[in-house]
Amino acid sequence: MTIIVKAITRLTVGLILLFGIYIVAHGHMSPGGGFAGGVIIALSFIHIMLAFGKEEAFKKINQGVASFFESIGAIIFITLALLGISGGYFFLNFLSKGEPFKLFSSGLIPLYNIAISFKVGSGLFIIVVILVLLKITKEGGDK
Repeated sequence: MTIIVKAITRLTVGLILLFGIYIVAHGHMSPGGGFAGGVIIALSFIHIMLAFGKEEAFKKINQGVASFFESIGAIIFITLALLGISGGYFFLNFLSKGEPFKLFSSGLIPLYNIAISFKVGSGLFIIVVILVLLKITKEGGDK
């Protein structure tokens, strides 16, 4: 890639990552949430991969770390859901609901958003890594 693309990438990757975290944190009060924020977070690392190559992206986050975060996201989600059973219902909100339109106003929903963002962000990054590493080139027709 050109020096212009690399310079712009250096400037924008942090902002993209910060915006993804914002979408996750405020997903219970505005459009967004764990899925949308997770996709934006994954795209910040994919942006590094496109501009600098897969080696530079693997310095930031590799397949093992992405797999770890994907597993942690699933564990957090299931743990929160199962903790609700202690109150009598699966997915029971056992935290106080707080004041409307405040950041901590919706009980467990922000925690579910964080878990989903881990799962979606790392899963999408792993999918792109697999597509990059296992690219299929068509040589000499169908085989």
